[in-house]
Amino acid sequence: MTADGTAPRIRAGTVNLFARHGDWGRRLEALRASLRALHADVLALQEAIVDDRHDTAREVLGDEYHVVHQTIGLVGDGSHRGSSLASRWPIRAVHEVDLHLTDRTWEYSCGTVLAEIDSPVGPLIVGSHGNSWAWWAERERELQAVAVVRRIDELLAARPAHVILGGDFNAEPQTSSMRFFTGRTSLEGISTAYGDAWENVHRDEPGYTLDPRNPLREIDEPGEPRGRRVDYVLVRCADHGPTLRIADAGLAVHESVDGVQPSDHYGVFADLVPRGAAMPDTSGRGNPADR
Repeated sequence: MTADGTAPRIRAGTVNLFARHGDWGRRLEALRASLRALHADVLALQEAIVDDRHDTAREVLGDEYHVVHQTIGLVGDGSHRGSSLASRWPIRAVHEVDLHLTDRTWEYSCGTVLAEIDSPVGPLIVGSHGNSWAWWAERERELQAVAVVRRIDELLAARPAHVILGGDFNAEPQTSSMRFFTGRTSLEGISTAYGDAWENVHRDEPGYTLDPRNPLREIDEPGEPRGRRVDYVLVRCADHGPTLRIADAGLAVHESVDGVQPSDHYGVFADLVPRGAAMPDTSGRGNPADR
């Protein structure tokens, strides 16, 4: 329990920062405003730029968070466009999973960052997952999902913890990689189960995070008319479901700010409480979808 006698609650989120594409100066301000409104405790970030001049994750978040970045498997022009993770609580250890697992993965800095954090709900492993993005790369996404699950299981064998995995998974719910994560199929001879926060709260509502109405989507997917849900917050399950109760979930960083869309992806948030605890009062932070 917290000092005021209420059950502890944490807010987890995931946001793809979309590198520095589009009008970065205006997008930066829109991202700052949207993430302030989100008020997440832990954030999985993708496509931050880290080089000699910039750390776009820190530019967006300021000094309120501890921030760590992917350091292995970076490819391309030398700038970082992989996975990053931010936490309001100190990060006690960082682990990485290199997701370059076939010859078709080397055009992108795919990787997963895992951070061990001591939180009000107990020990946490929080991950930011950035896998292969191409529409045809589902075999790669399958192998990458298995590699991440195996590494998390190794960490849990050494120190039990709740696990929150966020990211741009580049895959819709019906794909084999996401069906593996959510316990609907096995891959490579192993199985697991993670609760999909959006699905847990909204069931079959589409929850598109790539929305054809978002003008920034035209940069990477010009003319694509179909919405897709590819960004997730997942909570690892024990025998009887997620080890943290999913009290609420929704889209985040999805509304324009002064006419500026923050990113080409909409983010996702989840409010999590210990199992068996009463539903928290969310009036203090609010649902970012209401802002």
